[in-house]
Amino acid sequence: MSTLAVGTIKSISSAAPVFQNTSGTEIGQLAKVWVTYEQTTDTVERSFGVSSVSDDGTGVFTVNFTTAFANNKYCVALADSAPVYSGAGHCHTSLYFHNINTGDCEFATFHDSNSGLRADSNPVCCVFYF
Repeated sequence: MSTLAVGTIKSISSAAPVFQNTSGTEIGQLAKVWVTYEQTTDTVERSFGVSSVSDDGTGVFTVNFTTAFANNKYCVALADSAPVYSGAGHCHTSLYFHNINTGDCEFATFHDSNSGLRADSNPVCCVFYF
């Protein structure tokens, strides 16, 4: 086994570097876009590939991408913290599937005890793969 220790990995094209096994089969990808967002303060804590996050009201926000995806068939992984700041109980994050666009994606956080009641959560973490 060998270790590659470098300061920069650079692709020879505009595409992302490809991770392959010894047979040349792709075995992994880098996240294209990710963000850690604080809903209560409308603050992007850290991000990559995100131009901004829009606060669309209590428990609703849109992640705007720096560069649009080729289509809206990307994969999203989400996580959020349990505390709810606009009432009692915990919350969970869900995706508005009707608002998955090439240039942005809209999300919402809801109370666990009432799926119709939106609530802000901190932080909300979103990772996008294509």
